[in-house]
Amino acid sequence: MTEFVINCCTITPVREKPAEGSEQLTQLLFGEVCEVLDRLPRWTKIRSTVDGQEGWVDFKMMKSVEITEKEELSSYVVAVPTAIATDQEKYEEYILTMGTRLSKYANGFFEVAGVRYRISPDKVNRVLFSNPLLSPCMQKLPPLEELPSDVKSQLVRMAAVSLLNTPYLWGGKSALGMDCSGFTQVVYSLLGVNLLRNAREQITQGTLVASLADVQSGDLAFFDHVDRDPKATNISHVGLLLDNKKIIHCSGCVHVDDIDEMGIHSPDGELTHHLVQIRRYV
Repeated sequence: MTEFVINCCTITPVREKPAEGSEQLTQLLFGEVCEVLDRLPRWTKIRSTVDGQEGWVDFKMMKSVEITEKEELSSYVVAVPTAIATDQEKYEEYILTMGTRLSKYANGFFEVAGVRYRISPDKVNRVLFSNPLLSPCMQKLPPLEELPSDVKSQLVRMAAVSLLNTPYLWGGKSALGMDCSGFTQVVYSLLGVNLLRNAREQITQGTLVASLADVQSGDLAFFDHVDRDPKATNISHVGLLLDNKKIIHCSGCVHVDDIDEMGIHSPDGELTHHLVQIRRYV
């Protein structure tokens, strides 16, 4: 029988090997459900049910859950960079970051692994909700096909811009620190679009956009290194296009740069990332 666990911390690192000093591959957000693949006395190898990423986590950060709880995960999602939830048993506070999914949500409360939590509206500068463009309250996201294309683009753009100046963190995918593909994954989670974890995987999803002249706000652009081997393409970076001249991406921190058919240019005009392909997801 397949065993599942759920992350009960704000953020839990997922490591390549079962050791504290091992490379962080990604992170689990609060309430993220994973399949158990292997166990050691302290460490558990998991596979995320969100993006399929595998790695090792410290088991004390996790709790075992029944398969029914995994199935009951709702489409409610944190749509602001950070919010606060309070444990209704111990009254401990937890930071919830953008993209965190809330199970069994109703009237300001949600439940994880049998524990009830309350969203603290007095500690959130914007209301926590599924779709900030459609309603200033918690509501389920409508099916993606029911959203007008301009609303989809506006939602993605607003989420991306709200993360400006978030610091870069290898393997990060939260408003406390993220890498380039963690940034795009979190932004698209607000539409219920499950992007894979890294840029090399995300480029295999969506549909091809022929050129910058054809882009819509929210399309993703993929890049390789400027000093690349011209005979090989190694996707190493991804960013979100605001239009056909501006891109928001996480490199050093989340910021906006100029882009043209060659790629991304720094403020002094230097080509920093070579454009390979553009893809659309909504």
